Amino acid sequence: MPRKRKRDIEKVYSIKQFAAKLHRLADALENGERFTIQVAGERIHVPADASISIEHERSKTGEELEFQLKWKR
Repeated sequence: MPRKRKRDIEKVYSIKQFAAKLHRLADALENGERFTIQVAGERIHVPADASISIEHERSKTGEELEFQLKWKR
């Protein structure tokens, strides 16, 4: 299997697009299924047993909320 290159991409979506992706993710999680999403041209397969966390960061100029899914290859 070819080794995957390191990648750090942030993709901005409209509220409607983001909500649709969250709905699909929630459905997959509730059904114990893997979740597949395409980000910047690459298809990502998130296994059903991925670790899920929510991260909140605050600075003097703003705040950030990240929904994170992590898994081992």
